[in-house]
This record gives sequence, C-alpha cells and structure tokens, in this order.
Amino acid sequence: MGYSVHTRRFLLAGGVALAGSGYSLAAQARKGHAPSLKKNHAAEASAADVSTGAAITPVGPVDTVARWACILDYDSGSVLLEKAADERMPPSSLTKMMTAYITFEMLRSGRLKLDQSLLVSERAWRMQGSRMFVPLGASVPVQDLIQGMVIQSGNDACIVVAEGISGSEEQFVALMNATAEKLGLKNSHFMNATGWPAEGHYMSARDVAYLAVRLIHDFPEYYHFFSEKEFFFNKIRQENRNTLVVKGLADGLKTGHTDAGGFGLCASSLRDGRRVVMALNGMPTSSARAREGERLLGWSFANFETARILEHGTVVTQAPVWMGNEKTVPLMVAQDVSLLLPHGWRNDTHVSFDYQSPLPAPLVQGQAVGTVTIALSGNRQMTVPLIVGQSVQALGVFGRAARRMHL
Repeated sequence: MGYSVHTRRFLLAGGVALAGSGYSLAAQARKGHAPSLKKNHAAEASAADVSTGAAITPVGPVDTVARWACILDYDSGSVLLEKAADERMPPSSLTKMMTAYITFEMLRSGRLKLDQSLLVSERAWRMQGSRMFVPLGASVPVQDLIQGMVIQSGNDACIVVAEGISGSEEQFVALMNATAEKLGLKNSHFMNATGWPAEGHYMSARDVAYLAVRLIHDFPEYYHFFSEKEFFFNKIRQENRNTLVVKGLADGLKTGHTDAGGFGLCASSLRDGRRVVMALNGMPTSSARAREGERLLGWSFANFETARILEHGTVVTQAPVWMGNEKTVPLMVAQDVSLLLPHGWRNDTHVSFDYQSPLPAPLVQGQAVGTVTIALSGNRQMTVPLIVGQSVQALGVFGRAARRMHL
C-alpha cells in the first residue's frame, strides 16, 4: 500500500491577511516558539524603496521624523511599523533597559534583594549626565537605585548597580553583552551600563523593542518600576522622563538622548487587552519625541485588530485511516492561530492541509501528522502543525485480513 500527500484547500469566510513582516520575536518570547512564516522578498524589496522619511507598514508607508523605528504587537510579534530597524544606532539611555534586565535577573535569582543597600563609589558619584544625586560613600537600597535608573534615568544609579552586581562597570558590561547574545539581540553591543557615548556602543531599534518585550514578559513583578510617574530621593522630587507615562498613555519604559543618537523613546501600552511595544530614536527635539511617540502609539491601536483564524480543539478535517479500528480520524491544529490584521482587510486567504493519506494506524492523540498552511495576502505563508484529535488503534491480524477482503 502506498501513501500520497493529501492537500486540501478552502477559503475562510470573509478572508484574512497578515500584518507585518514577522510572526516572530515576541511570540517566541511568550510561547517558546512561533508558526513559521515565509516572506515575499519581492514585495519587501519594493517596500524598501519608500522615501527616507517614511516607515514601512502593512498598510503602506507612514511618514515619521524618527530616524530609526520599530513597533511590535506584543502577543503575535507582528511588526506594525519599521524604519531602519536593524541599523546600528547610538541607544543613549535606552541602554538602561539592559541594565535593568540584569538587575531583575539578579533579584529573581535571589543574588540581590530590593532592601539590600549598595555602596556609592567616587566613580558613581562623579558620573555626569542625568543623575539621581546619590551621596558619595552612602549606602543606597536597590529599590531606590532601580527607581533612579528607570524613572530619573540616573547614570550614577547605573554605576552603583553595576559595581554592586559585578564588582566593576567593566565586568558588568561583559555580563550585558553575554545577556544580549543569550536574548538573540543581533545588533547590540555595550561599552558601558549607562548609554554614555562610546565607540562600539550600539543597539538597533528592533533590538530595543524586543528587549522591552522580554522585560515585560520575563519580569512582570518588576515592570511596575517603569510605570511610576515620580519618586523622591534625598529630598528631591524626580519625575519620569517618559512623557507618555506621565500622561497615562503608556505604562513604561525609557527615554534617551545623545547628540549622536538624537532623542529616543521606548514605550509600551495596553489597551482593550492588546499591547503594543514601540522603539523610536533619532528625533530632533524632546517635544518632537513626545508628539511622535503619542501619534504613532495611537496609530498602532487605531489601524489594527486581532482576528482568530483557527482554534485548537476545533476539527478542521477528517482523514482516512489505514488498518485502524476507526476508518477516519479528526485532525486539528496544535495551537490557536490568531493574526493581527489592518482594519478593513478582508482578502481571500487559502488554507491547506498537508498529510499522508490514508494515515497508517496506530495513531496517538496529539501526534503531529502534517501541517496547516495559511496563504496570506502578498504571497506570504505561515504554517502550524496538524495533529490527531483522538487515538486510533491498529487492527489485529484477523481484523486486517477482514478489512483487506472488503477493500
């Protein structure tokens, strides 16, 4: 008996189309894996020809004053907007997100505690730029240092934390780069814990956005530090530099500025159960940063919606079985499949099932026997596993003989 690959296609009612160029990083961070997605490189090449002032989006070019940009849908990992997203850029104080990530790892592991105090060295005390004004020789609780680092963007706080964790900032930087490699940040390299301008110190907008995703996903118990609008230290009131947080439009994360990198912003917002993560950099002024951040965050929520395409547990087809105690077996997808779509996109989408037919018994419930391929607008495709919905036992010798007689 020979087997053949069985392909079946149908149109989803109303049709769907995929937003973005990847169903990738955020989904992997949250779920450990993601459906595979084949890209239409010809379409992407034409999109790359957009004028230098425009970002690439699924709904067409969008002008932005940001030199570098990447906006992600948190749940799906879909890219809503990108502009020079993989280009290396001076990240300025967006660097402190990595310093915070390592600090949170140390807290999670028990190697650091929020009420533990760290000594302020002369190097930390003399650090220039934005500061939380830690006193020389004082011992400052880790919780205060985190607030100074992520709310006030204190360079001095970063040095105290780096020295407290690794003994020196240089040793801490080695840990930063090792962590970047572990997280898969392909266009990031650190020379210090603060974002102070230095040759060889860079990140990409996509790496910044993905690091934000990991901070939110990996450390929900500490993410609230990024949401705090102000704190008091050494009798000084210090306000969050992230205007979107102060206005209640975002619940984190960081801002930054250097002459080389311009004004930067990484922000995340949760609205109606949907979270967006945004990384922008290279804007000309702090007011332009605030306006562009608010505008693009609003655009991200206004132009997209999440649509459930296939649900785990729903039988999508019945497959014939060879020499089993059942003649057919239900097949279903191994996971829910939801896509982020631009509002109003209802193009026909083809879904195909690929598996050997008939399926040879025995079969075990949950066993992967093929794939579901969703052909999307722009010739993009995503695939998810096709699994057996119930177990099927193989026929015994007499059952097989009887079955053969009736074939």
